[in-house]
Formats: sequence, C-alpha cells, structure tokens
Amino acid sequence: MKEELVYLYGFSTRKQAYLDNLLSILKDQTDNGSSIAIVLIHDGVIGTSQSGTIPSSLEKLLSLSVSVFAITPDLLARGIEPSTVDPRIKCIEYEDLVDILAKTPKIASWM
Repeated sequence: MKEELVYLYGFSTRKQAYLDNLLSILKDQTDNGSSIAIVLIHDGVIGTSQSGTIPSSLEKLLSLSVSVFAITPDLLARGIEPSTVDPRIKCIEYEDLVDILAKTPKIASWM
C-alpha cells in the first residue's frame, strides 16, 4: 500500500510528551482513513527493542493502523540489534527510506 503521508520521527520514544503530541495528530488522521507511515530515525529508534521495556507511547503508536519503520544503521549506532526490535516495526536501510519517500506525496519531519 502506498502511504499518503510519511512522518520522520527523530526524538527518543522515551520522551513521551513529544510522541504523545504526534499520537493525537495521527489518531485524527487515521480516523479519517489516511494511509500513514512513521519512520523512526536517529534517537527515534530508542525504546524499540524487546530486550527492554517498550515505552507506553510507542505501544500506543504500534496499536494504530500505521506502518512503522526503523532505520537499521540508526539502531546499530545506538547498540540496538535489529533482531530484538518489536516485530510490529520493520527495520529498513537508507535505500528503502529513499524508495518510501519517493513514492509518498507528503513528508513531515518530527524532530
């Protein structure tokens, strides 16, 4: 499915206030039937490992009908092994990100 909007999210998912602000917007957009993807980049990948506790805000994000991706090099740079990432999050390379962004008419940076 082609997304209508992609959010690039770069804050740590442990900073709940930042993710909660995005969640309220996403809820409205998904309720209206929008097809949305979230790409966790930079510190946005923090909290995605099942080896630790998944932050409650990330858990809420993963319960929405959105596609969630995490950039593999960003995971590795923060000591997170991609094999430990929650299975609801797809690990992708930068080349995959370029493909996603090239196919998406709207891109929003949340950093």
